[in-house]
Amino acid sequence: MIVIRNVFQLKFGKAREAMALAKEGIAIQKRALAGVDFSTRLLTDVTGPFYTLVLELTVPNLGTFESYTPRLFGDKDWQATYQKMAPLVESGYREVFTIVE
Repeated sequence: MIVIRNVFQLKFGKAREAMALAKEGIAIQKRALAGVDFSTRLLTDVTGPFYTLVLELTVPNLGTFESYTPRLFGDKDWQATYQKMAPLVESGYREVFTIVE
């Protein structure tokens, strides 16, 4: 199993708005990728840099992630939500981990 963490550093004061859009994006993801084996969760900062939002995906392997990404990114509803989210984000990065236990 693989864990993929998309880490977003949000603009000051934009956490609430970004969280709502992220939840909307997850709902779209679940609809657009029905039948794909994955799980998703959102995490927010407790310590460290303020206004950090993490979208964490767990998938069986990178092939699964690579195969479903174009389908999700091609979804019109997902694209509209992404356009609303982009102005709220200062920066971001992706981490990919293998689950050992």
